[in-house]
Amino acid sequence: MPYVTSVERRATERGIQQGMQQGEEKVLERLLTRRFGPLSEATRQRLKNATLEQLERWTDNILDAATLEKVFKD
Repeated sequence: MPYVTSVERRATERGIQQGMQQGEEKVLERLLTRRFGPLSEATRQRLKNATLEQLERWTDNILDAATLEKVFKD
């Protein structure tokens, strides 16, 4: 088994985290567009700048939110 340095391990973990975040962002963008129509550039930027935790919370919120604004409530 090849030796993996701590730097390589951290880089791999960071890559996995970024991939998860990008996937969550794309799913939420798709769901929001389907439910509320085309998204503004400001909303797209908000998704892009969000943390994984925010994206997950907003994805949960979409189930009960009557408006786009309510999806983003904390």
